[in-house]
Parts: sequence; structure tokens; C-alpha cells
Amino acid sequence: MFWTILGWILFGLIAGFLARALVPGKDDIGLLRTIVLGVVGSVVGGLLFGLLTVGIRGFQPAGWIGSVIGAVIVLVIYNKVTGRKSHRGA
Repeated sequence: MFWTILGWILFGLIAGFLARALVPGKDDIGLLRTIVLGVVGSVVGGLLFGLLTVGIRGFQPAGWIGSVIGAVIVLVIYNKVTGRKSHRGA
């Protein structure tokens, strides 16, 4: 159980950081929100992949690519809802 949780945290951290790197602008969301972004993005990516291929499969996370795509979608929505996006170099 411990290793599963640790794996999700590490997976979420990497996917969240990659999403933050792909979305233009500066994101001041911190480490914990980056992890949550990656984990939620993985679930969103899995849901979208399921909808596009075989239909809803229930709770299944996506692989790396699907997780990063899902995290990018979640980050863009988060920035729109909260208005927390600032521009780089400004």
C-alpha cells in the first residue's frame, strides 16, 4: 500500500511538472498542487482515452502521455477558473 501511494505521488509530480512546462506562462501552484494536478490529470487522461476508444471503463489512470495530456487540460481549466496565470517575463 505504501509503495502504491508513493508511486502515485511520484507519477503525479512528474506528470504535473511536465504539464506545467508545456503550458505557457508561469504557474505559482507549489509542489502539492503540482502532484494533485498530475494525479487528477492521469485520471482525466484515462477517462478521455476510454471515451475515445472503448467507452467508459471506470476508474483507470492513463499512461505517461495520457497523464500529461490530462494534466495539461486540468491546468488550463484551473488557470481559467482561478485566474492565477501570470505571463513570463512580465
